[in-house]
Amino acid sequence: MSRYKITLQYDGTNYFGWQMQSQKRTIQKEIETALAPLNNDNRVIVTGAGRTDTGVHAFGQVAHFDLDTNLKTTQLLKALNARLQHDIKIIDVTQTNDEFHARFSAKRRYYRYQCYLGDNLLFRNQAWFIDEIDKFKLDIFAEKINGTHDFLSFSKLNKQLENTLCSIYQSKWFKTEKMLIFNVCGNRFLHHMVRYLVGTMVAGAQDKISLDYFEDLLINPQKSVKIFKAPPEGLILLDIDYDK
Repeated sequence: MSRYKITLQYDGTNYFGWQMQSQKRTIQKEIETALAPLNNDNRVIVTGAGRTDTGVHAFGQVAHFDLDTNLKTTQLLKALNARLQHDIKIIDVTQTNDEFHARFSAKRRYYRYQCYLGDNLLFRNQAWFIDEIDKFKLDIFAEKINGTHDFLSFSKLNKQLENTLCSIYQSKWFKTEKMLIFNVCGNRFLHHMVRYLVGTMVAGAQDKISLDYFEDLLINPQKSVKIFKAPPEGLILLDIDYDK
């Protein structure tokens, strides 16, 4: 039995997120379905680095699974892609050691959120359509996120979590033509955290909330606070770092 690390891309538009759900299409379910014929039609559990939500995309998601096979990694890559839907693609397969864990071995995660300032419908599944906005104000809000904070206010409440501290290493907005992009990197992200942060920053730049209120949510975290959440379409899991 060997452990394999896979890196994959997917368009999350037609899926109910990563995690296996009964009677619903998910990324995990599709990959496990593709793996089953390679394991005598028995389930192969696939563990992802992060559980992306319904409609969220990935450019560099990472997962691992254990499989007893004589296939080379290049053959395994081809076999999986041949069985997967057109909107999921495995881009790399590597045999790794048993201590590797896609989720717990990860050191940094990179996300991108795209806001579109135009009206081209071709972007409707990969961006949040918003009106022109003050980028200078967005930059001020984004700067406040850097560092280690308790992001309880900016997450869906999960009573099983021991703590909600996250360290953010990069939090920055960029603009390319009509696309306004938020890039964020951290050691971990809570459920809905990026979408809550983006939604609240956009609300702040639109003068719907104050910078003082935003800072207070970071300094004095609250459970289930009513804030703004960006839609899933604009969110992309870009990359994940591991120790070499």
